[in-house]
Amino acid sequence: THTHTPTPRMNRLLQPLRRLSTAAANGGASYEYKTLSVTSPSEHVLQVTLNRADKRNAMNMLMWKEMRDCFDRIGTDSACRSVVLAGSGKLFCAGIDLQDLGGSLLKAEGDVARRAFAIKPMILLLQDSFTAIERCPKPVIAAVHSACIGAGVDMVTACDVRYCSEDAFFQVKEVDIGLAADVGTLQRLPKVLGNQSLVRELCFSARKMFAVESLQHGFVSRVCKDQQETLLAAQRMAALIAAKSPVAVQGTKVNLNYSRDHTVADSLDFVATWNAAMLQSDDLMQAVQAQMGKKNPVYSKL
Repeated sequence: THTHTPTPRMNRLLQPLRRLSTAAANGGASYEYKTLSVTSPSEHVLQVTLNRADKRNAMNMLMWKEMRDCFDRIGTDSACRSVVLAGSGKLFCAGIDLQDLGGSLLKAEGDVARRAFAIKPMILLLQDSFTAIERCPKPVIAAVHSACIGAGVDMVTACDVRYCSEDAFFQVKEVDIGLAADVGTLQRLPKVLGNQSLVRELCFSARKMFAVESLQHGFVSRVCKDQQETLLAAQRMAALIAAKSPVAVQGTKVNLNYSRDHTVADSLDFVATWNAAMLQSDDLMQAVQAQMGKKNPVYSKL
């Protein structure tokens, strides 16, 4: 019998497979990205951190692609039940990387019509990067510190819960660079704030909305002292949510999203159909037995 010692090159080639096998052994997926860092601060909780601190977490094309892939994968990761979305470095997100994205737009060739046909699919792909957060059935909590500008606002409006630090501000910046916001803010912010006057003021003027005003108008549900306290608060809430039945929590998110975009009558019919199946879940009995026995319920993966 012969044994072979792996060469350095073989070790490099095998490293991704080893990460995957380790993740499988731990019951979760492996997340390896260049512009995002994915960690697990507690059981059943993932933290996705924007990881371009040297570029103020400005979104280049790679980050857009990785954001979509990351949240689509989290959506089917049975080990994950809730998510924290944060930014590394001095601020949460400076918006789009103008130099990177501008170069992509300039590649379109032909007359106006042909350039438009080439550019529209690109815009739809960018939109889907944030819609991926919304369609992910796991609740996503944004932990914002300092500046959240342009695409950063598009991003957090797709989240379920928003916390921020005392020094945070939100700025719909697009009119200052000569365009209408096109990846979610104009569609989601009115539904989040429920105040057309304020929404239009923010979007027309590009003025900053600071933490106190954001809390006053319900854009965020909690303001914390600083970046660390904001992140800890988000992690604690994510852990609290992760302890609940994943069938119940994810069903709640699906139905809240459906209700936002449909009539009350349609939404009642939808949730009746939904629960006709979900009420038969083991989670219901587990929750009842745990409450009667004054114990913490233990739910299987979903």
